[in-house]
Parts: sequence; C-alpha cells; structure tokens
Amino acid sequence: MAIALRLSRGGAKKRPYYRIVAADSRSPRDGKYLEQIGTYNPLLAKDDEKRVQLNEDRARHWLSVGAQPSDRVARFLDNAGIRERAARNNPKKGEPGDAAKERAEEKAAKAAEAEEAAKAAQAEAASADAAPSEGEAADTPATDTADEGAAVENAETADEAAASAE
Repeated sequence: MAIALRLSRGGAKKRPYYRIVAADSRSPRDGKYLEQIGTYNPLLAKDDEKRVQLNEDRARHWLSVGAQPSDRVARFLDNAGIRERAARNNPKKGEPGDAAKERAEEKAAKAAEAEEAAKAAQAEAASADAAPSEGEAADTPATDTADEGAAVENAETADEAAASAE
C-alpha cells in the first residue's frame, strides 16, 4: 500500500482548513486516512506559529516507512527541518507567450520608427538654422514677390474700404 502525506480539506465554504494526514494514496482527498499528523490554516498570517502545526515524530515515522509527501506538505516538512526539499526551477514559466512576443516586437519597431522620425526632424531643424537669416531672406527674389503681392492686396482692400465708405 502506497502511503501519502497530504492535505485533507475541511472547513466551510471560502473558509478552508486542512488536516495534514497520512493516507492511502488511492483514497479520496477528504476520505479515509490512517493518521492525522498536523493542521494547516491558510487564513492565518504567514508568520503566525499556529498556521502550520505538525507532529514531527509522527511525520518522521511515516517518512521512514516510505510515505511520499505532496508538494505542499513537502514545503511544510522543509520549513520544519524534517526533510530537505529540492529546489525547483522552471525557466520557461516566466517567458512570455508568442502573442506577447509579437506585441513587444511591434512596439519596438514603432519606437524605432519614432526615434528615426525625431532624428529626421532634428536634422531638418538644424538645416533650417543653417539657412539664411531674416535680413538675408528679404534680399531673395522669392520673398520680394510674396511681399509685393501682400502689399497689392492690402492696397486693394484699402481702396475698396474707401469706396464703400463714400
């Protein structure tokens, strides 16, 4: 018969309370067990000494006769110094999924495009600063024609205003 050290749930709905039991591995979780060796109350604070209560002598006995602890009970035994628990490592657990990787790539591409656009705007602003100043720009023919056109429009508007006033 394979013996398991595991939790057996009790307590009301949404108010769990567990017994740490030695049970036949084939029996149901909350079913028949061989011996209760402790309790676990997850509602208490993590630093509370009554959160996990364990009869160390009985736990050692069941381990000596070949009982296999569940993951959670193995943690309790490790914290109590009864049995060393090997550390687990799943390097893929923290790795993002395919869709998240695609979103990250798209975001990086958009950031790179925005950075290039900012550099181009900076370069354009620098080239505009290198262009002739306002006094020199008035001497250019393109500016002269623009100023003349504005002066003609202003004169026509003034003539129309005077004519309508008469």
